[in-house]
Amino acid sequence: MDLRHLRYFAAVAEERHFGRAAERLGIAQPPLSKQLQDLESELGYPLFDRSRRPVELTAAGLTLLEHTRSLLESVELAVRETRRAGAGHRGRMSIGYPSSLAYSGLTQLLRAFRERSPDVAIEVRELAPGDQIDALKRGDLDVGFVRGALHEPQLASENIRNEKLVLALPADHRLAIRERISLSAVAREPFVFFPRARGPGFFDLLVSFCRDSGFTPNIVQEAPQIDVLALVAAGFGLSILPESVREQRRADIVLRPLIGSPTTELRLVWRSADPSPAVARFIETVRRVGVKRRRRKVP
Repeated sequence: MDLRHLRYFAAVAEERHFGRAAERLGIAQPPLSKQLQDLESELGYPLFDRSRRPVELTAAGLTLLEHTRSLLESVELAVRETRRAGAGHRGRMSIGYPSSLAYSGLTQLLRAFRERSPDVAIEVRELAPGDQIDALKRGDLDVGFVRGALHEPQLASENIRNEKLVLALPADHRLAIRERISLSAVAREPFVFFPRARGPGFFDLLVSFCRDSGFTPNIVQEAPQIDVLALVAAGFGLSILPESVREQRRADIVLRPLIGSPTTELRLVWRSADPSPAVARFIETVRRVGVKRRRRKVP
């Protein structure tokens, strides 16, 4: 017994006429009759009382029709859902992001993806870039957002936003009155950075900017990026951060543009060989919508 037999049976049962059922199915009547005879032989009982006009179902036929309708509906649903999953409209995705992205574009991006693919279950995880890379390679994440250069053969990435870097200072720092600051002006200052292991590419980029200005930063304190601003406000040192940290709107620090306008890349990252249609659809959404930071006046 196969689905074709059941579809043929359901058509005759609903039409109560072999000729109309054959026309509905788009086949000739003799092959239709032969297929149903084969089905009756396999089951061992007649399904139709052919002596009546219109054709009537036997007790066995009535029972089979009840189950056939449910089965065919389930098959149709499975086909539809399979096609939706194949097109990236269903499935599951785990997305990693750095803390700064929570204030600058992640919400809008997730809303846009949800509008396009509402049946994809999404898990979001705030992770340092280094942890995202490890999780992507293990298969624990499907996509991530990291800053700085990336050299991982297993992973694909593309730049989705260039962002200016700013200098973070305590509000009462002597240089806070300046509108723009050169890195060379803070060469002797203590710095608060995140540990290099949390984001080697971005860390090395920041250090290279300092070295290009003639000094190696004196890092006196390390902390996760989400805690760096608190340490700057407490007077532990200065820091260099993406401009999107303005969205945190702290009154106890000031953020000043750097002379020369150095920038960092925000990159979307995924596994090169990932066949997931949902991931492909998410990448398409990022390309179409972008990751935009809200525009605010510089304090």
